[in-house]
Order: sequence, then C-alpha cells, then structure tokens
Amino acid sequence: MYDVVIIGGGPGGYAAALYAHNFGLSTALVTKERVGGTCLLRGCIPAKTWLQTAAVYSMVGRAGEFGVGTSEPQLDWGAARDRKTNVVDGLVKGLSGLLASRGADVRNGFGRLVDGGVELRTDDGGTELLEGRHVILATGSVPQSIPGYDIDGERIVTSDHALDWDRRPDRVAIIGAGAIGAEFASLLADVGSEVHLFEMVDQVLPGMEPEAAKALERSFKKKKVKVRTGVRVDPARFTDQGVVVPFGDDAVEVDVVLVATGRAPFTDGAGIAEAGIAMDRGFVTVDLETMGTSKPGVYAVGDIVAGTPQLAHVGFAEGMAAITHIATGVPAPVDYRAVPMVVYTHPEVAQVGLTEAQARERGYDVEVTSHGMRGIGRAIIHGETGGLVKIVAERNGPVLGATVVDPSAGELIHELMYVVGWEALPAEAASFIHAHPTVSEAIGETLLAAAGHPLH
Repeated sequence: MYDVVIIGGGPGGYAAALYAHNFGLSTALVTKERVGGTCLLRGCIPAKTWLQTAAVYSMVGRAGEFGVGTSEPQLDWGAARDRKTNVVDGLVKGLSGLLASRGADVRNGFGRLVDGGVELRTDDGGTELLEGRHVILATGSVPQSIPGYDIDGERIVTSDHALDWDRRPDRVAIIGAGAIGAEFASLLADVGSEVHLFEMVDQVLPGMEPEAAKALERSFKKKKVKVRTGVRVDPARFTDQGVVVPFGDDAVEVDVVLVATGRAPFTDGAGIAEAGIAMDRGFVTVDLETMGTSKPGVYAVGDIVAGTPQLAHVGFAEGMAAITHIATGVPAPVDYRAVPMVVYTHPEVAQVGLTEAQARERGYDVEVTSHGMRGIGRAIIHGETGGLVKIVAERNGPVLGATVVDPSAGELIHELMYVVGWEALPAEAASFIHAHPTVSEAIGETLLAAAGHPLH
C-alpha cells in the first residue's frame, strides 16, 4: 500500500510526488501520457519556446535600428518546431529521472478513484488497484470551445493543435484575447501571419489592468493585428478557401481559427462525482487550508480546483500544501494573495495581487501610482519604451497589487510579489536602491511616487 496515490502527471501531480520524498512518503503517480501534463507537453513550455523563436525573429528584423546590418530574416518553421520538441523532450526526460530518483512509482494508464485507492486502467485494457492511504486528484484541464466552432484539429483548432502546426498559417482568427489567445496573436504576428483577434469583453486580457491591456493593444496594432473587442462571433462558415468568421454585420475569411476561450476541468471518468465528492460546475471543491475534498483522505490540486487560478505554479504550491497536510496534519495553505501571473506576449504583461478595480470592489480606499518606461534609460537602450508599472496601495497602507508591462515583465514582477506578499508599505519598499541603468528602476520610481516623494 502506498501512502499517497496521485492521479495526474502535470505540475500539481508531479510536484506532490517530488515533495512527498521530503517526508518519506511512498507514492504512486498515475499518468495517461508522459509526465509533465499540459504545461510541459502542450502548454507553458512549448508555447514559450515558440514565443522565443518569434522574439528572435522579430529582433533580427529590427537589427538595423541598433546599427547592425543583416539580411532579411528567414524563418525555418520546421527547425523551430524541432527545437520546441527537443526542449519538451529534454525536460520530460529530466523530470522522469528526478521522479525516479525520489522513489516515485510512475504508472502509465488512466486513473479512477475507487474505494481503497485508484484503479489503473492500461492501454491494453488491463486493470490494477493501487491501494493508497491518501489520494490526490490532479487531473488537469482541457481546452473548451464555443457553439459553432467544433474542433476538428485542422481548420478549427485549439492551442494543443497550434503548437504542432507543420507550417506557419498565413491567415488566422483567434477567438478569445485572454492569456492564450493574446500569446498566440503576438507570436503569429511577429512571424508574419495575418492575425484577427476577437474578444467579447471590451478589452484584451479581460480582468487585468485596463492600462496594461491598452499598452498591449497598442503593441498589437503596431504588429498589424486586427483587434476587435466587445464583439461576439457567429458560427463559422466553411469555404473552399478557408473559414469565414462572421461578427455583427461583418466577417473575415481566414485559413484557420484558433479557439482560445479558456480551459475546462478534466474530471470525466475519474470517479470523482461517483465518490460523492463536492463539486462546483465541474470543478472540485476543497478546503483551501489543506486542499482536502469533502471525502476524507482525498485531496485535489491544480486546474480542477474550484476558485483558484489555473496556473502551473499554483498547481506546484497546492501539491506541496496537500502533501504537507498528509504528512504532518498541519495546514500549510497557499498564499493566493501574492500569486504572480504572466502573459508572455511581446511585451509581456505581469500582475500580482489585486487590480485597482478588485481593490475598490473589496472596499479599500486606494491610491494608484504608475510610471511609464519612456524615461527609463535601459528601456530606451532596448528600444522598448511602451511599457509601464502600476502600483495599487491602500491609502496610508500596504501595497495591494501591481502590474508591469515590459519585455521582461515576467521577471520584474517577482520583486513586487514580495512587496505584496509581505504587505510592505510603499515607503518601506522604496527605501531600497535599484541599480542604474536597469528597467527595474521603473519599479523604484513608482514606489517612490506611491510613497509621496517621487524623484523624477
């Protein structure tokens, strides 16, 4: 009998398996594919590898701005796709080796929660009961679509398919301008595709700071992305030349439609509902102090958890929290107040804590301070001055949230993660010195202004 049986080999599941080694817990990890889950196999890692290719291609095209003479860049799509595959394969191999070194028993097949543990069903139809004192559900999520856009993997696709296109599509419509849709719009525009981006609410990146959304939309327009917000699309029509996407009284014809309207929890067939575990619209309800479900001994982590962000690093943290409670009986809850979120467009958009709107909705008397990149020496050197830093603080109180727009925003946001997580006052955070010249000086300038004594 195992101490813990985990269903799902993605970030939440494999983090739990790795962390269990610290407490001497025996673990079995059931995965229906290679370890890594959506993030490593079809999400974070391959998508960001493609985005890096696009960034290099774009930078070479701009080389003349920096006094560097080059010929017109040529994109070898096949070589770029091979690199993406090699990056993924290398990380899968490393993760598999790490799990083995930590004593995790990785079992391939489909896992289903049953009394006494997990029923493992293999591809050849065989079944086996993996007995466990505790079970962690980490079954992840799948792309969802909308009416009139049935996924066929060729003309109507999800991000799963787009990461393995065998050539660059000439004309693409992307439905949904959240993180996934925005990233693909940025990537494809940078490598020369004609991109139409549709979003039903009135800004790209719904839920993020409007100033950040506007900065990204300006960048999109420079890339000639056709951005349409506040628009609903009607069902697609197929022609010999491609796919027609109708909206209002207008329509566009493209070669392929990428549906990026979010991800749904993958719980079908996992025995969760049959076990009587409390759920909310397909998500699993948990005690956020422990990650325990309504069934004693059963925990849930990652994308299937109700009310928590569908982010790989949240899955990591929740897996660790579940294992800590299993091993010690002591809650070690995730601090969701200070979870950074990064959209890997060019420029990147990163956020931590509350937005201005969220802070006001929660009754805070807020003070908002922002600083653009136009006067930041390093940003000027980089030729990237369209970004900004925005800080939301309680009046005479701590920093509640922050947003950064910059090509390096995903790295910069972690300084503000600590400021938010430690509930620092703007003046406390502003007392530290930023190196000059760095893009991070924009954070220092914004904190100084939030503290009431700006330098510039």
